[in-house]
Amino acid sequence: MMVSVTFIDRAGTARQVQAEPGSTLMLAARDNGIPGIVAECGGMAACATCHVYIDDRYLPLTGAMGDDEDALLDFTDERTPNSRLACQVVITPQLEGLIARTPEEQ
Repeated sequence: MMVSVTFIDRAGTARQVQAEPGSTLMLAARDNGIPGIVAECGGMAACATCHVYIDDRYLPLTGAMGDDEDALLDFTDERTPNSRLACQVVITPQLEGLIARTPEEQ
């Protein structure tokens, strides 16, 4: 069963996509042509170009942030408490309806 995820860009445009459980939020964005998700490293947590803001109600469901992810996010200009790298957010059924906002630039 696919998981419904909504990406919202800085202009407020919402794009709902279906994501495969076990894949990542970054793959869902890339496979569906979501603007604002560059994903230069292809999901290896090496570039921070898949930075997103997870809606507060879903943030606890995304799992713990690893040290590498935390360090990479320190290099972004627009980090907030709900910042995550989309490549590190694994899609689970509990994330049904997840809302992720993209920053102004990666």
